[in-house]
Amino acid sequence: MFNLVKSTNTYFNMTKSMLEYTKMVLNKVSFDTKLFCKEVKKAFSTLMPEEVEELKLWLEKFIYDKPELKQSLIYLT
Repeated sequence: MFNLVKSTNTYFNMTKSMLEYTKMVLNKVSFDTKLFCKEVKKAFSTLMPEEVEELKLWLEKFIYDKPELKQSLIYLT
């Protein structure tokens, strides 16, 4: 029983870390629209479905005042 709880927590932390890592990468490459779009596309193909939903919300807020990155919204559908 303990191992199941421990492994579930580890899995949760690992996926949460992956989402946070993805946000960090996107923030760092936001100077280059093409690279940003490439990383968004890659993130949507590698993250878990619930992480993708959270990333979509983050992206909408992040690019609100960055019109050059709005083309990355095509990956939200």
